[in-house]
Amino acid sequence: MRLISLISSLLITSSLFSATPNIVVIYMDDMGYADLSCYGAQAYQTPNIDRLAKEGRKFTNFHVAQAVCSASRTALLTGCYPNRVGIHGALGPNSKIGIHNDEMTLAEVVKQKGYTTATVGKWHLGHLPQFLPTKHGFDEYYGLPYSNDMWPYHPEMKKGGFPKLPLIENDRVIDDDVTAEDQTHLTTDYTTKALSFIERHKDKPFFLYLAHSMVHVPLFVSDKFKGKSGKGLYADVMMEVDWSVGQVLDTLDKNGLTENTWVIFSSDNGPWLSYGDHGGSAGVLREGKGTSWEGGTRVCGLMRWPGKIPAGTMSDAMMMTIDMLPTIAAALDAELPKHDIDGKNVWPLIIGGPETKSPHDFYATYYEQNQLQAITSGDGKWKLQLPHSYRSLGDQPPASGGIPIKYAKQDITTPELYDLYSDISESKNVAADHPQIVNQLQAYAETMRAELGDTLMKKPKGSGTREAGQAEKQ
Repeated sequence: MRLISLISSLLITSSLFSATPNIVVIYMDDMGYADLSCYGAQAYQTPNIDRLAKEGRKFTNFHVAQAVCSASRTALLTGCYPNRVGIHGALGPNSKIGIHNDEMTLAEVVKQKGYTTATVGKWHLGHLPQFLPTKHGFDEYYGLPYSNDMWPYHPEMKKGGFPKLPLIENDRVIDDDVTAEDQTHLTTDYTTKALSFIERHKDKPFFLYLAHSMVHVPLFVSDKFKGKSGKGLYADVMMEVDWSVGQVLDTLDKNGLTENTWVIFSSDNGPWLSYGDHGGSAGVLREGKGTSWEGGTRVCGLMRWPGKIPAGTMSDAMMMTIDMLPTIAAALDAELPKHDIDGKNVWPLIIGGPETKSPHDFYATYYEQNQLQAITSGDGKWKLQLPHSYRSLGDQPPASGGIPIKYAKQDITTPELYDLYSDISESKNVAADHPQIVNQLQAYAETMRAELGDTLMKKPKGSGTREAGQAEKQ
């Protein structure tokens, strides 16, 4: 049976080469691991997103490379740890860096095979003209260049702390002052643009990257969903995003595209816990956005490709967004970048052969301007939290009404080991019981420090880092 399974997996993988499925990536912003009903949400239902789990595969150990906006999106679109390419944290409106012209994005990978490409929604890989999507493989772009809270009304900044928030189409600002009223129909506008792109390019292969601004604060919802959940604004916004996903799936159905479309749904990081009822839930996972605990990096992962990805199945195999670019490249038989990337082809894990093993020995989690904070074994069992400081709300009562409360600093002073197979909540440090595992993961950490650096160890740069793109002099 083992041999038959292996042969079957190889045949399925080889049958993908030279395939040209349409590819739709839907990427949420700050949505927690437990914010979908198929992952345990109780206050509201997400039937359209749940449809992806029923008709495809649900991944319970799917991770982002760094639990913050720009870094996470960089990893998804380049197949690299974001610190390898010089992008950390969340780039602001005054940032002078962005994705380097020499990096190859997922859009540029698929264009080798004649795909038409579009991104709709939040970009956040640099807002200056040279960094916009249309300069990095996307034929069309509509959306915000960075987070929707980077505007003059941010609750933690004095008025005027951020400039006006622009809306961009292709390479042109079409609204230089996005208002609160404008934000109430962002989700609808993004959806309309996404559906138009599908309709206009239904006769040839396309790649659509739909990156919603929601459920990042400030939360906004259209009149058609305002108050509909009866469970508060966050639930209303989740229902509207679920509607948006339903519109995309229905449009694929209507145009006979479902069978030849690979849909990938995930989030850029875990919930922004300091916003309380305006933030999401990580469920049983520890902490949230901005940390290297599971609540920060472990996110929902749903994939559907009828006939290729087994329907109605679930996988606990660990994988990371850095793996999406090389996996899609393998499916299309497209060339990978000439420079080093960190992701690997995880298609055998996606289809779920019983004897399938991760191609990774380990995964690394960096944060805070190139701090190496955690190392996880490739099979997802062991996680070593390295000494570092992190933010936590502790036992404070949750915030309400969109006004955040302050985090407190917590410190890890010695390496802490967690068995994620039995302790997904990272509640019991078992380092003393498994010194060999600790030593093995620490050895992996030294490998990463040599390759990508570690500011905590006074190694700001490694041998394998590349510079981010720098603003062109005007």
